Amino acid sequence: MDSASEVVHGFPHLRTVRSALTALYRRITADVLHADFALSVPAADVALAADEDLHLGVQRVAHALVQHLRLPDARVIVGFREMPEAAVVELAAGPEYFVELNPRFREYRRDIGGALAHEVMHVCLDRLGLSFPGTADNEILTDTATAYLGAGWLLLDAFREGGGASQRFGYLTPEEFGYVVAKRALAFGENPEVWFTSPQAYEAYTAGMDMARRDARRPPLTASGRLGRHRYTRDRRRAQELFARAGGGGLTTTAAPDDGYAFEDGSPLRVSFPCPVCHQRIRVPVRGHVRARCGLCKAVLECDT
Repeated sequence: MDSASEVVHGFPHLRTVRSALTALYRRITADVLHADFALSVPAADVALAADEDLHLGVQRVAHALVQHLRLPDARVIVGFREMPEAAVVELAAGPEYFVELNPRFREYRRDIGGALAHEVMHVCLDRLGLSFPGTADNEILTDTATAYLGAGWLLLDAFREGGGASQRFGYLTPEEFGYVVAKRALAFGENPEVWFTSPQAYEAYTAGMDMARRDARRPPLTASGRLGRHRYTRDRRRAQELFARAGGGGLTTTAAPDDGYAFEDGSPLRVSFPCPVCHQRIRVPVRGHVRARCGLCKAVLECDT
């Protein structure tokens, strides 16, 4: 895991983040997610007191993260080494895994939990056999999984900016971390705001929550609002006219990328759109009010098609 002095903001990796959420639900399942990861890792379990022995404290935090991520037969051994990265993990057959931290964490103890969370998640995903092709996308998957499984708020809380120095951990932007933490908060009924010690982390979480709530206000969902409904009605009419001129043939027409819905020719006309929780595409007939149930995350969605 790297830390960077220059902090990128916004949502440049949003498509990959959403794909990572879908992959998590496909690999772990909604039932297991809500049974095993109903609660985020408590702040007290991953904090090191100023007078606590550093090496014993680091091992305690690593063990807490192993337990949280349901890896009871994995042993994480943590050491310190001079290196450009903030932390690295050696993935092997197990049951022992070796994590190395940058020596600067001897001074900045408050960030050790975030650094370890990312590396222990590498172990978790390796055991699950879940990965994305390419190093960058795989690191985004790791950050997304860490946040959605209840340990990524530590990575977000390590974000600081201003006063002549900046710091962030991971490969997501602060706002993207905020987005995934917010998606988890909405899905699991949590309030992570009380855990943040960094004002900049709280601001990033707020921006992420705005984006997460926007996912649930896109047509054809009934919460889309007047403007969204207007766009959807216009696009539906244009699709119907296009299909009528084409005379069938199984055509698909995509509307605005921000909304993500697409109409499919047929009898009846159908519309597909991303689930606001797990982002798997849902396909329903165009026939007014429809209650759709996502087959992946089991969310029940009220739609006006």
